Amino acid sequence: MNKPHLSIIIPVLNEIEQLEELITILKDQSVFHNEVIIVDGGSTDGSYEWLEKKEGITLIQTKKGRAHQQNEGAKAATSEVLYFLHADTRPPKDFDQIIHQAYIKNNKAGSFRLRFSGNHWALNVAARASRFNNRYCRGGDQSLFIQKKLFNSLNGFNEDYVICEDGELIDRIYKKHSFCVLPQEVITSSRRFKENGVIRLQFHFMMIHVLRALGKPPATLHKYYCQFVK
Repeated sequence: MNKPHLSIIIPVLNEIEQLEELITILKDQSVFHNEVIIVDGGSTDGSYEWLEKKEGITLIQTKKGRAHQQNEGAKAATSEVLYFLHADTRPPKDFDQIIHQAYIKNNKAGSFRLRFSGNHWALNVAARASRFNNRYCRGGDQSLFIQKKLFNSLNGFNEDYVICEDGELIDRIYKKHSFCVLPQEVITSSRRFKENGVIRLQFHFMMIHVLRALGKPPATLHKYYCQFVK
């Protein structure tokens, strides 16, 4: 009865400054009835307590780790289409209708193009690459929709990956299935780039992608991240 069009799954850890705007945008930008599943990984900034008071969401608390949090959210989802969204990413207007139209055309997985908040030439160049339908141009900040049946057949996110969990799953989708890149853009925060320096952080992210492409294990990627990224 009134089954939701999308199960929107959002992993959260200390995102109190993002939550009110995010939930408002999800409501205002939707066409259909969707369920919003927020999975808190042990926030200490009041995020969980704030979310407990909100109506119209499903709130889960579990151990920290975005891959694990998203898997737990998927288990609770009741829609046949999952939509994974980061707390600092904002979907475009009518995003649920756009995903629905792609899905009924037999696109079982896909993402939007990317745009960063702010205006820095290097981030603009990186964002333009998201229009190409290539697994090397994909990332979790672009958000991800996927048929729940397909997600389960792939065993979900690999929880060995503390970082790059989205890219690792998307790699497996590309290897066995088609992937749809929607022409609309999500807007993701550039806050980490401001904190780390735009060029510096882009370099380190590139190095992490190179290490992953070379087959380095998840622990190596995480060690590199902890060493060079704030």
